[in-house]
Amino acid sequence: MRVIAGRLRGAVLEAPPGRVTRPITDRVKEALFSVLGHRLGTAGALPDIAVLDLFAGSGALGIESLSRGARWCLFVERDRRAVRALRANLQKLRLLPLATVAVGNAWTMRIPPAPGEGYGLVFIDPPYAESGDRSRLAVLLERLVPRLAAGSLVVFRCPATVSIAPEALWPLCRVDERVYGGMRIVLLGAGGD
Repeated sequence: MRVIAGRLRGAVLEAPPGRVTRPITDRVKEALFSVLGHRLGTAGALPDIAVLDLFAGSGALGIESLSRGARWCLFVERDRRAVRALRANLQKLRLLPLATVAVGNAWTMRIPPAPGEGYGLVFIDPPYAESGDRSRLAVLLERLVPRLAAGSLVVFRCPATVSIAPEALWPLCRVDERVYGGMRIVLLGAGGD
């Protein structure tokens, strides 16, 4: 696992041992950040935004965001082995001034506010076994909306076999959806295309 673009391009990330996390492939990460850069108006990069990385694992998505120009990231993870790998990655890459790690259950924890206008980008990447729970997702999104900046995007990753009904996404809407092999990535925003 590595950072694929930005100022930290090529940096190798530590992953926790075992099957604690599901690393995203470089190909999918590149495709995802291409879509995000296009939608946020900065091709190949990200604007000066705050990022929230829920179910962060090793921190690959949040770290990629910081490498591409995001100003700050809150990483939320509950597995102690993943938290150790995440902290090691942040320290090795000298990102500690730009990051906060919260140890907790992203499904139930109170989401802290972002510095400034709110979160401009949010990653929701729960364990696949939990990602199909529509009621849990709906409650999380409802708690998340007051913390979002205007024009923000929320990225939800789940197995390709999981389909999410529009009512489970309220008060947000699906603005894009892509399937890459066995994974589905759904982009959510305040309004659809």
